[in-house]
Amino acid sequence: MTGSEKYSSLGSLDDVLALAATLAWVLLTFYAAGVFIRAWRQRGLRSAVIRLFSYRVLGPFTVALSIALVFVQPPYVAVVVSILSPGGIRPQPLRAGLHWIIPFFERSAVYPIYWQAYTMSGRPTEGEKLGDDSIRARTSDGQEVRMDVSLIFRVDSEQAVTIHIDWQDRYVEELVRPVTRGIVRTQVSEYTVREVNSEKRKGLEVALDQILREQLGDKGLILDQFLLRDITFPQEFSNAIEKKQVALEGIEEKEHEANQIRNLAKGQADAIEIKAQAQAQALKLIAEALREDPNLLTYRYIEKLSPNIRAMLVPTQTPLILPLPDVLGENVRTAAETGAAGVADVSPSPAAAGAGN
Repeated sequence: MTGSEKYSSLGSLDDVLALAATLAWVLLTFYAAGVFIRAWRQRGLRSAVIRLFSYRVLGPFTVALSIALVFVQPPYVAVVVSILSPGGIRPQPLRAGLHWIIPFFERSAVYPIYWQAYTMSGRPTEGEKLGDDSIRARTSDGQEVRMDVSLIFRVDSEQAVTIHIDWQDRYVEELVRPVTRGIVRTQVSEYTVREVNSEKRKGLEVALDQILREQLGDKGLILDQFLLRDITFPQEFSNAIEKKQVALEGIEEKEHEANQIRNLAKGQADAIEIKAQAQAQALKLIAEALREDPNLLTYRYIEKLSPNIRAMLVPTQTPLILPLPDVLGENVRTAAETGAAGVADVSPSPAAAGAGN
């Protein structure tokens, strides 16, 4: 049961009790008048007055007096309509507790002061009304949007008398609902459909909250929150947004692939740079070694020669240190050590030749 339904049921019960109290006092009045007239006729005026204070009259009077007591529950206040008060109503509502009102001349009407929620939604069973109850509004560029909204509000206990005078129990259907729908339509008309679908939506919600807070506050209601639950856009706009999102995702994917290629190329370039730096450092070390020992290059050259070579051209005046095999002739070693120019005979000795055959 919603808050308005609870209030409606309590209001009906209060009306029934007020009617019962009125009938009880009417019956009591006729009963007391009958007892008084009967006693006056039989025993005189003095006896009639004494009879009014007997248990036969005071008993029903006590019952009627108890009916005139009003108990206000904690989440409610009671507004007392009284023909004895200026303006026909007590200026202050009755708070929670037990109160007495004057029979025949006063009656009470209760109002809830707890928080109530009112929802207008496009979903059939979500709002206060069955079916599509969303707010249809048109943006500044002519696009129609449907908005689901909720309000959390309550009656200001200090202004319950004003609510009763102006609206009675109609304040939800005839105040909260139309004011909200009108203000939402007015504010949405100041935005384009793209702005409503952008970060400006939060600004729209804040503006609606402030305006409704002021408008309802002037009427005796306290707004706690205005919630812009959902916005439904035209189908064409939704399709365009979907296509744009797909395109953006494709662009992001291509950018990601390009970043991966760039990172790979950068890694390869870094590897080449590191390798070049290492080679340059190696060449620098070789150059320093050659400056210290010029014969090192010749030695490395000879060291790389195939061990099967039997003859070579030897530069004149070039000192060589050759790891000549033992099978070479003595004259070849002598020529190599003396640095003679020409072709050195490196034919093997007869023993080596015989071994080769």
